[in-house]
Amino acid sequence: MGNSESSSSSSSADPRFKSACRAFTQKELEDLKSLFVSLAAKSQSDNPHYITPPVFKEYIGAGGPLGDRMFDLVTQKRKDQKLTFQDLVIAKGTYEKGTKDDIEEFIYQLLDVYGDGVVGRSDVERVLATMLNSICSENCSESRSGSEQECVDIFLNAANFKKDDSDKAESSLSFEDFRRWCALLPSVRKFLGSLLMPPDSGSQVPKLVDGESIDPNLVLMREQYAWLIGGALSHELSEWKLLYHSAVHGQSFNTFLGKMSVL
Repeated sequence: MGNSESSSSSSSADPRFKSACRAFTQKELEDLKSLFVSLAAKSQSDNPHYITPPVFKEYIGAGGPLGDRMFDLVTQKRKDQKLTFQDLVIAKGTYEKGTKDDIEEFIYQLLDVYGDGVVGRSDVERVLATMLNSICSENCSESRSGSEQECVDIFLNAANFKKDDSDKAESSLSFEDFRRWCALLPSVRKFLGSLLMPPDSGSQVPKLVDGESIDPNLVLMREQYAWLIGGALSHELSEWKLLYHSAVHGQSFNTFLGKMSVL
């Protein structure tokens, strides 16, 4: 009991916690407290003052190495498997209320899933695989889910991995090259920058409406591609409807223009 009170007092006195609290309004802090209490209750731990890893990863919508790394960063790398209210406020204070540099530095650390201080190609590949698995709907067909590795490879090839002068066999991504990569792939930046925010705020995937019973295998557009393209648009689109397909409507240019006229 004494240790628990001492720990709570110590956490409350943490200057990082006090600084983070000042970034939120009173209403926002109350909402954060309600969120924490709800997640702690779901954790069904012996102590109601902690959130467990499984519940936290379900909340952010990302499991695997990405979810593990986020939990590690939010709990300040204590490795005690216990996320406190102070942890949540401090992390969200940086992740949501920090400067652009603070937020991007946090996201950059998030990519280092091995925790060795280096963002290597294999780190980024594991993060991308987890991310695409998260955004792809559960009813995604095998043929469509098979395109995930293609997307991972495309995303990796867009990054400027370099080998340094050390003996490390794997190339790595510098912070500046990471920022350039995010500029090329705004959907990736949006996803990684919204994990602690309200559910689905960075993983919206437009609903693809094929219409007219078109064989899905004939349609090149995939959920992953729609998500990637959507991140570069200035507004959110919830539904993308296929208006023209040569296999169904023929190859007449006039027919194509007619179908487009409904826009």
